[in-house]
Formats: sequence, structure tokens, C-alpha cells
Amino acid sequence: MRKEPLLGPWVRRYLAEHLVTERNLARNTQLSYRDTLALLLPFVSDVAHRAVDRLLVTDVSAERVRLFLQHLEQDRGCSTATRNQRLAAIRAFAGFVALRSPEHVEWCGQVRSLPLKKVTTTPVCYLEQPEIDALLAAPDPLTARGRRERLLLKFLYNTGARATEASQVRVSSLMPEAGSGDRLVVRLEGKGRKTRLCPLWQSTSRELAEAVRGRPPDAHVFLNRCGRPLTRYGIYALVVRCAKAAARQQPSLASKKVTPHSVRHTTATHLLRAGVDINTIRVWLGHASLATTNIYAEIDLAAKARAIDKCDVGKADEGERGGAWKDDQELMAFLGSL
Repeated sequence: MRKEPLLGPWVRRYLAEHLVTERNLARNTQLSYRDTLALLLPFVSDVAHRAVDRLLVTDVSAERVRLFLQHLEQDRGCSTATRNQRLAAIRAFAGFVALRSPEHVEWCGQVRSLPLKKVTTTPVCYLEQPEIDALLAAPDPLTARGRRERLLLKFLYNTGARATEASQVRVSSLMPEAGSGDRLVVRLEGKGRKTRLCPLWQSTSRELAEAVRGRPPDAHVFLNRCGRPLTRYGIYALVVRCAKAAARQQPSLASKKVTPHSVRHTTATHLLRAGVDINTIRVWLGHASLATTNIYAEIDLAAKARAIDKCDVGKADEGERGGAWKDDQELMAFLGSL
């Protein structure tokens, strides 16, 4: 009789080989999958009364995964979205095992049959023009720290970059735009290691060129007050702090949770209002699917208001709408000639 395989070798192969070499996933995605298993395995070990290094693949049963998901929500206070994210990672791991070990197909099916919970979608937070202006004006331009913070906020608004993308920008990522004089473009590395180029305003280009003057090509562009590269957590804290300061001048900001992603949403919404094509915005933001970018068309109230005006019943009653098509003599003549 074949001995039941241990879970440990599968976990090592999944995290160290599959996610890194075969899938080439972004580092943050790898860490998310790792953290899920780091939470799951001790939980299963306690429930199964078996040491973590002696756990079998089938010890991670569908029932124990269900109990683990309950534990996340009830004991750890995780949101439904986080619960679904953890379940998606467990499903992916089960599929990896079953694809390479046919005897575990039934076990995989049971685990993957656990349903995701329906999540109530929250409205996308973006800033109106006076709000983003107040945010950009929050840092003190008379201090070196204030100028660094303002440049970062301006860069986020200019490019719509994610916090992680901004933290990874190096001097070599900044390149002159062909035929534009001193204007720069920046190369950003997004999710799935996909790169894209974003044009920069001339003012942003000048300030960045001044900030990185004399630095080696592999140096990070955005630094903290100690001269070390800003992390995504540092960028998050900076945006939150500046938003709190800006709320004193623009009170409407106090009711919004302003984060680096809020600035990203603001960039997309303002581009849409400026008449930029939705597919261009998709490329600008580095979205893999146009469906992701379409949320900005849904949240833009100004665009909805313009659409409503075009089909206003009152205007039709006032004679603004054309008459019946049968009364158009040129159209009828054209149809008669077909």
C-alpha cells in the first residue's frame, strides 16, 4: 500500500518553485500566498493534533479549511474580502497538488468546492480637483522634506502609479521623451512584472531631474528623511499624513479615506473627464483587462449628468429632438434607391 505523502514537500515546491520559477509572480503576490499557508498550517496542526512537519496532504480537508475561514473572520477579525483572498490561495495550492498527483484529485475537488462569499462593493474613492490641489499644496515647499513629499504626491497624480511601483522607481527608470526637449517619461513595473511608460509633465520632469542630479543610475528616486528608499508603507503613511493636513484647508477631505490608491483613482477619473479614451487609460494604469478600467466610467457622476442631459424628455418636448424619420425626404429618397 502506497504511503500517504507529507504536505511539507508540496508546500516547499509550490512556494519556492511554482510561484517563483513557473508562474513568475510578483513578489507581493508570492508573499500573499506564503502568508496564507503560514496561517493555515498551524491551524490545521492544532485541529489535527499533528506536528506541522508531519501533516499529510489530506489533513488539509475541506472541513478544516472551512473552520479556518471561520477562524479568520471571527477570531482574527478579517474582512470578507480577506477571507476570499485566503480561500483563493488555498484553492490554487490544491489545484497545483492535484495537477501533479492524480490520487489527490478528489481531495482537490472537495477543497475547491468551498464557495467564495459575496462581497459588498464599496464606492471607489477619488478626489475632486480642489481636493487634489489641496493635497498637493499640503507639504511645506520651504523645507527639503516638504519638497520631497510634494514631488512624490505630484508624481503619483501625474502617473497614477501604485505605491509599490513608485517605491521601485530608480534613476535609470527616467528617460527623456523623444523630441520633447527636457520632458521625461518614466518606466514603471506593475503587477505580473509588466512594464509600461508614462509621460511626465514638464514641471514634474524638471523637479525630478533636479532631485536625482548626481545620483547613480541604480539609485532609488524617492527617499525618506534618512536618505533611504521609501517603501510602499512609507508612501502610504506620507499620503495619509498629507491628506490629514490638507483637510484643514479642504474640509471635504476629512470624510474620505485618502490613500495612494485614491490618488491613482483620481488620475484615472480626471483623465476620463478630460476626454482620454478608456483604452488609453487602461494602458496608462497598467490594467490587464478593460473591465477593471471601466469602473471609472461608472463612478464619474459628471459624465452621467452629461448623458442624462442628452436624453432629457423636457428638451424633446421643446422641439430639440428631430422629427419622425419618415418626414426626412432625403432619407426616404436614399432608402427608395436601395
